[in-house]
Amino acid sequence: MDKILPGLAMLAVAGVVFVLIAVGWRNRLKRQSDVEQLPQVPAAPGEPTAAAEGQYVTTTTAGDWLDRIAVHGLGIRTNSTLEVYPHGVLYGRSGAPAVYIPAASLTGVRQDSGMAGKFVEKDGLLVIAWTLGKHELDTGFRTRRAADKDVLYQALQELISSAPAAGATSGK
Repeated sequence: MDKILPGLAMLAVAGVVFVLIAVGWRNRLKRQSDVEQLPQVPAAPGEPTAAAEGQYVTTTTAGDWLDRIAVHGLGIRTNSTLEVYPHGVLYGRSGAPAVYIPAASLTGVRQDSGMAGKFVEKDGLLVIAWTLGKHELDTGFRTRRAADKDVLYQALQELISSAPAAGATSGK
């Protein structure tokens, strides 16, 4: 009896914590229900100008690295490939839908040290700034190999500077 009551109390506390997490996530989904649908992934995207394996970290509201976007699966951290094409950027995510960002939606690229629960060394994350309808977003990616980050960063800067409606606000 001495061990049963503390065990039941711990189970109750764990249950309450999980319920609160679920309620918080559901409320975040409701709060972000005005976020537009993601652009369609092109059927035949072509040959990428740069690509790398790594981890899709998350998408947050631009400028607020803690405000994770939960809708459309954008808040799910997963292994991924990041491919840069002349027409846009494609995240091929494991266990989650692919995310395609047209070149005209890209507004900047920077290197940062963290966002929404993922913190690494200085300039260890590649963060792409983009717009989805009226929402300004930041999407983080961590390359598996450090040398790939520089190749992607350069390709993204070139894509943003050559995109028809893109802003030239990229910086390090």
